Amino acid sequence: MSRSASASSLYESLYIEKNGVKVDLSGKTINFSYYESLLSPIITASMVIVDTGSSLQASKEQDSSERTGTIVSSLPIVGNEAVSFKIKSKLGTLNFERTPLYVNGAPVAKQEGSREVVAINLISKAAKDNETSIVNKKYKGNIADSVFKILTEILKVPSNRIFIDPTFKNYNFFGGNKDPFTVLISLASKSIPNDNSDPGYFIYENQNGINFKSISKLISAEPVNKNNPYKKFSVLRKDDEENDYKILSMSQSRNQSLLKVLRSGVYSSRNIFFNPRTFEYKEVIVKLGEKGLKAHLGKDVQVPQEFGNYHRTHFHILDIGCLEDGIDIETNNSPELWQALSTVRYNLLFTQVLNITVPCNPNLKAGDVIECLFEKRTTDNRNLGAYDDQQSGRYLILDLSHNFDPTRSFTSLTLVRDTYGRYSKNSKSRGGLLG
Repeated sequence: MSRSASASSLYESLYIEKNGVKVDLSGKTINFSYYESLLSPIITASMVIVDTGSSLQASKEQDSSERTGTIVSSLPIVGNEAVSFKIKSKLGTLNFERTPLYVNGAPVAKQEGSREVVAINLISKAAKDNETSIVNKKYKGNIADSVFKILTEILKVPSNRIFIDPTFKNYNFFGGNKDPFTVLISLASKSIPNDNSDPGYFIYENQNGINFKSISKLISAEPVNKNNPYKKFSVLRKDDEENDYKILSMSQSRNQSLLKVLRSGVYSSRNIFFNPRTFEYKEVIVKLGEKGLKAHLGKDVQVPQEFGNYHRTHFHILDIGCLEDGIDIETNNSPELWQALSTVRYNLLFTQVLNITVPCNPNLKAGDVIECLFEKRTTDNRNLGAYDDQQSGRYLILDLSHNFDPTRSFTSLTLVRDTYGRYSKNSKSRGGLLG
């Protein structure tokens, strides 16, 4: 019988380093949790270690008698120490040996005798660099190019750890002495993919690096588990390989909110634009049923006829020549092109929100699309199919946490989906997974 993906993982390396002193934490760690999210431009992690008073000899600067003590007092851990790790499970490896995380805080949770329990909070390098950086210059040209410049020139992110989807429009802006991630988050909602698909981007960090990705392109991707969909079934299967892709637990935190959809103007919105050069007002009604979205995780959006009238109004003052040295009458990245549909795209994506736990899979990342199959609750003939075609299908990973304990390893996921159903109009057959 092969080892289960839910079994304890192997710490191939786990070190904390400061001023050339490197300490092995693998034998002291009783819990390690790693976090990513599409809504966060930084990676975080946390770990709990059990330490004794004979772990490390203090330097002369830390202790005049150079006595041995705990790592917290002898290293000491005061923040900004580098923690590198490589954790291996059956399905993959979480490797941060070359891109360590950094200690944000290490409060002592418990002390008894010569032993203490320490909770260490970790952040990525980009997180601390962001807090010591500002964007204070003017940027012109394509948004994707500006994003790349901010990441490389200000945050000093290596180019091989930056992943940016090309953008369609130019946009001129000042940084306004804001931190880089505040500026990048602002740019995300104003961005349109270069294939002119639905506007709206996410700026986030995962184990690959920092990503500036189009929502449309994210949800149009092939499921990363196309050949091994995650399944929610009632009984434990004899086949160990099947159990590695079992949904161990599931809860639904959101399943459509009609009032929120109406308040956010998803089905229909009125958009009023004021031109300060000509003093002209322009009104545009955007209806989802007419305009449509080009990409979905499930079936196409069904707009009830009774909600055809607009139920939210957006007001905009057009940016005309504000950032130019001379006279310019062109609109700077007109909100007519992105505001209404960007609002729809973001709000619609959170129509369904699921929280699931699966056996540990370090290959999964925030921003991945996965295929999930849920049982059909029915007393009818199960030979017609075991899975619910309404709830099953493709989901986008919003939040992700890999958790490693001494006896088990698991991955917790928050999944989102914009529409219901397992089969879109582009499905070739009702017998296979969505491609």
